[in-house]
Amino acid sequence: MPFTELGLAPELSRAVAEQGYETPTPIQLQAIPAVIAGRDVLAGAQTGTGKTAAFVLPILQALAQGAAGRAPRALVLTPTRELAAQVAESARQYGRHTKTRICVVFGGVSINPQIDALRAGCDLLVATPGRLLDLAGQRALDLREVRHFVLDEADRMLDMGFIHAIRQVLKLLPERRQNLMFSATYSDDIRELARRLLRDPVSVEVAPRNATADRVEQRAYRVPKEHKRHLLAHLIRDGGWHQVLVFTRTKHGANRLAEQLAASGIATAAIHGNKSQNARVRALSEFKSGKITALVATEVAARGLDIKELPFVVNYELPNVPEDYVHRIGRTARAGGAGCAISLVAPDEGGLLKDIERLLRRSLQITATPEFVVTQEPRSAPRPAAPPARASQPKHPPARHPRPSGRSFGSQGGRRFGSSRG
Repeated sequence: MPFTELGLAPELSRAVAEQGYETPTPIQLQAIPAVIAGRDVLAGAQTGTGKTAAFVLPILQALAQGAAGRAPRALVLTPTRELAAQVAESARQYGRHTKTRICVVFGGVSINPQIDALRAGCDLLVATPGRLLDLAGQRALDLREVRHFVLDEADRMLDMGFIHAIRQVLKLLPERRQNLMFSATYSDDIRELARRLLRDPVSVEVAPRNATADRVEQRAYRVPKEHKRHLLAHLIRDGGWHQVLVFTRTKHGANRLAEQLAASGIATAAIHGNKSQNARVRALSEFKSGKITALVATEVAARGLDIKELPFVVNYELPNVPEDYVHRIGRTARAGGAGCAISLVAPDEGGLLKDIERLLRRSLQITATPEFVVTQEPRSAPRPAAPPARASQPKHPPARHPRPSGRSFGSQGGRRFGSSRG
């Protein structure tokens, strides 16, 4: 069924066609008619299935049919700045032939321009919980006119501890409204939140519970922790990778790995919560344009990133929460594309791997580790022992032999790691 048969207004169908889309994805096919009909929706869809358009398009249609005022009539709540910016950009693209006023607010940047934008008038507001509550607390935002409320990435909202903020936001909304809830995974907490939020919802689930994208090739390598970065550098170079998103658990780990990959000649940047919003936007822009080969990210920073035709995702460290594995690898194979997700599994991560496999109800393919060269980091020369207190100091320090900057464990008398035989 083409988009033109979903009941969308001509100006929306035109914008969709200009984006190069002709056929709706399964989530769009099921959700759009339900939202147009005014029903509440509970949608469970793996990331990369086109869920943003599934709620943005029918909401834009409803807004175009209603009377505009200064206060927003639709609210989309997202867990991260990146996802908020992405949803707002999608709304602008799809609403380009309408007069819908779209605003986006999130933390990490000045609040004053956001206040000015809201005062100028807003129809569709995309927001993160913290900044939204800040604006409401300053009385710079009136949510009493909201008729359409979307809770996007609801599972991640709960993982990040936003349940209290969500409850605070709901108190600011009118009782009569349409509620849409989207989640890549379902847990008991998510189902309880849905029970409280939604009224007789249409349930849409286009993938098995907690499933990963069907078109993602998933494989794992067993490798000692201290050799992971060398294997990753080998995979990037040997495979001719031009774009890879790499996940670490911590901000410090992201910074350190980015520095190590850059030192080995691979253009790399890191994004995480300690980076300024401008730095994160710049790194993402350079990654999308091909100036950066490897983007190293923490869980929160990468949540909601939409990178067209991203070919590779690497779990440099397995996540502590198995559901996060689903979110991570969902960055690739988006909107029907193909992709590859690779996990580097250290000996102490065996339990985390089992948790992931239990969630997926399948075993990850353990691939024979390719042969790769390990180079040692330069070690500083030992300091000479302090002379006795009464000893006279030499006029010139003893000569030291310079150490090489690195040493290959390879064909020249060293060791190579990995085996083509597994």
